[in-house]
Amino acid sequence: MYLSRKKTGRRDFGRSRGTRLIIPIYMGVALLGGCAVGPDFKHPEAPAGAGYTPAQLPATTVSASVPGGEAESLVLGQDISADWWKMFGSTALDSLIKRAFAASPTIEVAKATLRGAQFDVYAQEGYFAPTVSAGYSFERQQVAGNLSSNDPGIQGNGTVIAGRQSNAPPYNQPVTFNLHTAELTVGYMPDVFGSNIRQVEALRATRRYQRFQLEAACITLASNVVAAALQEASVRAQIAAARAIIDDNKEGLDILRHQQEVGYAMGIDVAALESELAQAEQALPPLQKQLEQTRDLIRELAGNLPNQDVPEIFTLDSLHLPPTLPVSLPSKLIEQRPDVRAAEEQWHNASANVGVAVAARLPLFNITAADGGVATVFDQMFSHGGPFWNVTMAATQPIFDGFTLYNKERSARAALRVAAAQYRGTVLTAFQNVADTLHAVTTDDRALSAAVAAEAAARKTLDLTREQAHVGYVNYLTLLSAEQAYQQVVSSRVQAQAARFGDAASLYQALGGGWWNRPAEVAQGN
Repeated sequence: MYLSRKKTGRRDFGRSRGTRLIIPIYMGVALLGGCAVGPDFKHPEAPAGAGYTPAQLPATTVSASVPGGEAESLVLGQDISADWWKMFGSTALDSLIKRAFAASPTIEVAKATLRGAQFDVYAQEGYFAPTVSAGYSFERQQVAGNLSSNDPGIQGNGTVIAGRQSNAPPYNQPVTFNLHTAELTVGYMPDVFGSNIRQVEALRATRRYQRFQLEAACITLASNVVAAALQEASVRAQIAAARAIIDDNKEGLDILRHQQEVGYAMGIDVAALESELAQAEQALPPLQKQLEQTRDLIRELAGNLPNQDVPEIFTLDSLHLPPTLPVSLPSKLIEQRPDVRAAEEQWHNASANVGVAVAARLPLFNITAADGGVATVFDQMFSHGGPFWNVTMAATQPIFDGFTLYNKERSARAALRVAAAQYRGTVLTAFQNVADTLHAVTTDDRALSAAVAAEAAARKTLDLTREQAHVGYVNYLTLLSAEQAYQQVVSSRVQAQAARFGDAASLYQALGGGWWNRPAEVAQGN
């Protein structure tokens, strides 16, 4: 750690020996490090005997003869693709999700936060290394003759810089001179009790927590886009059904008015059908409003302003149910769920902070070494007489601080218990999410099958009733009742269709969304 100096042909043996002592001192104290106080965090195991349902799940769902009614196989242990939404067979959906990933402010925030957490780790790891600083100062001063004992004296080149002192006039005279000082300082704080080790451990846990927050944000965004697309498809189907009912009512009303003109229908029947038509038309605007608001949501998810439309249009006919649905092993769920992994890292962070709090109550060591030179002429700072060096070792032990550090340790241990309980709660919620979704998958299939059967029966009843009403066998009040029943079952069938698609998307999300199969550059926030 010597600064360069002018060669003089001689060697300052004492100074060289003192400087060499710094290296073994550093090594000796550094060997004391590596002992980190506080608890060592262990990766939690999956709950023993964990499962999703008390009873065995069916191997295949019930099918129905409409889009979204295909039978699906539940495959235990099947892996999940990171781009699971492609299972719906919609290029429009895939394109929209890719654009949403590229434009989402939420994803950008999560990536930037992850990068910041990584830099925090790098910054804390820097404390493992010694600090090295170099300094140079120039000073011009005048020492009073009355204080001539403070003058520089004889320099390394033989020059004498000293004030004049005499008993005769002009008595004492000051001396004016320049002073150059250059110094290289090395400081090192050995991590004897592992305080810095635990701080780095805590920050690494925070970095991993932010990593899983990024993965959760990606999964949530993809799920939101899928949900919005399904909502659009469902509302479009409901609008189509509402318009079909309006057309049927208009056709029936024209026939009924004609029959009234020739005396085969009464005015009360016409009025009743006019009321039914008005109610059907009244139901249409709310659906149209819902469609436009859903499109606004899709534009926002894609990073567009409301007046910047997206080309993708979604209908139930354009989507396909995945032929198989994964059912991850219960033992794998805590590895796959980003929220569970994030809660684990918060627990890990709290564990490391206990070690930091414990180490704060133990002795703190510090070593500082300096090497430099002082002279009145710049190029003589490292000639004979100018160089200097020093080594300082210090230790500090807190003795009494009003129990501040003691209570900080107790607070850290309490925070550790909180994080452990929160982790267990997150695990329970994760298993509940999967169980709820599996129950939905294995019941909504039957609901759709029943809705399709009910629609077919209601359609047949409506067609027969309309034929009888045209020839006068039944009045139009009976026809109105049949149309109302058909309208209700059509709406139920459309909602049941959308629910099947939504159940599949929810299952992919509940099982973790396949983030572990995501490319490394995306996973690291790049």
